[in-house]
Amino acid sequence: MDYSIGEFSNLTQISIYTLRYYEKENLIIPNRKQNGRRCYSETDVSWMQFIKRLKDTQMPIREIQKYAKLRALGDSTMNERMEMLIKHRTSLKEKIAKSNEHLEKLNDKINYYKGVIPF
Repeated sequence: MDYSIGEFSNLTQISIYTLRYYEKENLIIPNRKQNGRRCYSETDVSWMQFIKRLKDTQMPIREIQKYAKLRALGDSTMNERMEMLIKHRTSLKEKIAKSNEHLEKLNDKINYYKGVIPF
């Protein structure tokens, strides 16, 4: 199924402005109809969901651009893309561990207050 930019925006929950920016940055390259209008596919939907996930996990836009460029080059870049994702996963695990440490310390302080504040 093909989607117009408005339909694609609604489907992916990404603004038309942001989609145009992503296109300008070569993160997504939609097909064009004969009249020049953008035409997005189901593959584009999956790709955009992946981009959103990378952004949500704080992968820098520059790295997402590099990944997108490699993806566009085809299967010969799979190893390099996998290595990028492994590196990002390692970074994400470190951030999660640090956040869990912070959460634990906050819980300790909250539990301390619960123990000393009279109710």
